[in-house]
Amino acid sequence: MTDSKRRRGLVAASALLGGVLVLTGCSGGDDKASGSGSGDSSQAQADAAAAKKSSEAQITITPKDGSANASINNSASVRVSKGTLTAVTMTTQDGKTVAGQLSADKKSWKPGVQLERSTTYRLAAEAKDSEGRIAHENASFTTVSPANSFIGSFTPDNGSTVGVGMPVSINFDKAITNKAAVQKGITVSSSSGQEVACHWFNANRMDCRPEEYWKGGSTVTLKLALDGVQGADGVYGVQQKTVTFHVGRNQVTYVDAKTKQMKITQDGKVVKSIPISAGSPDNKTYEGQMVISEKFKETRMNGATVGFTDDDGKGEYDIKDVPHAMRLTTSGTFVHGNYWGAPSVFGNLNTSHGCVGLQDKKGAGDPSTPAAWFFDHSLIGDVVVVQNTGDKTVAPDNGLNGWNMDWAQWKAGSAV
Repeated sequence: MTDSKRRRGLVAASALLGGVLVLTGCSGGDDKASGSGSGDSSQAQADAAAAKKSSEAQITITPKDGSANASINNSASVRVSKGTLTAVTMTTQDGKTVAGQLSADKKSWKPGVQLERSTTYRLAAEAKDSEGRIAHENASFTTVSPANSFIGSFTPDNGSTVGVGMPVSINFDKAITNKAAVQKGITVSSSSGQEVACHWFNANRMDCRPEEYWKGGSTVTLKLALDGVQGADGVYGVQQKTVTFHVGRNQVTYVDAKTKQMKITQDGKVVKSIPISAGSPDNKTYEGQMVISEKFKETRMNGATVGFTDDDGKGEYDIKDVPHAMRLTTSGTFVHGNYWGAPSVFGNLNTSHGCVGLQDKKGAGDPSTPAAWFFDHSLIGDVVVVQNTGDKTVAPDNGLNGWNMDWAQWKAGSAV
């Protein structure tokens, strides 16, 4: 055989051998063409055998693997069908283990704590079917970041007892543009059956109240179902919470700057009268219905913080131990004790910078003074109605003072 023929023969043999190798290396050949069914049938048999050995348990992890902006409340969960969970491990990116709770029937698992924002979590789950065959599933996800989420700080506190004028006030840490969606995720109800409406003062604050003061002795429930609610473009809620508070006795106090007297009523009956000193003619006290929002046995009052300054820029007054002080407005109106004024002032002269003063002793240690009595018998949420000062009515959003809007105005501020 010549060299050229030998080379042609080797090439042909190599091509044939290569074809045989390809056909035997994959299962995609034609059995009939090859004259043998061993390729496809052996692979199919292997697949079928593997399927028979696989667990029937089907594990589902939520959120899906690779998810971002996941909820910190409800996202993480593991469920299994056609089997029971035998092990679930949840860890943070740095390896910290997250405790969880397995259901009594071993069909589901969830974290035992609220998740952190801007955190990547990994879940590894194992389950077995009725034959004892094991199945595995893994996933990782990242929770929503602070920049992409909002929360609402609310008052009053859960479990507190408050006065009949206490509204539910919610301040959001991000401006809300989708007010209707957020408001629909918030419900306020009372055991008294009173209708409750919510009013938006601005993009960050919403208050809720009934038409009239809460019924004394009632229980009010606030439900925040904001998890996943879009409050603005790319910004989602993360709160899922139920809060209840109790409404105490019906106490409303009336301050008359003209007569310089305070009358405390409970259920409409006067229980005590106290002489007072309201704002001077140059610094009148706001008129209107005001709600006690804070109580301090002693506090500092500096005129510079509310615009009362001397030529040197320092406060016209700076008293570091004002006793029995209760806030009525955000801008600085208080009902408080006064130990520096002569006893003859109370009931006779209006001398303050806009607050309502009651006779007191330095140190707030004497329970027999009028200021101490009123402090001890007042709750956050009690109403103080100030009259006959000659000043304008307090703005409804200056403190918790939405009662100065009539019901129609109040409801007009609802987004729903």
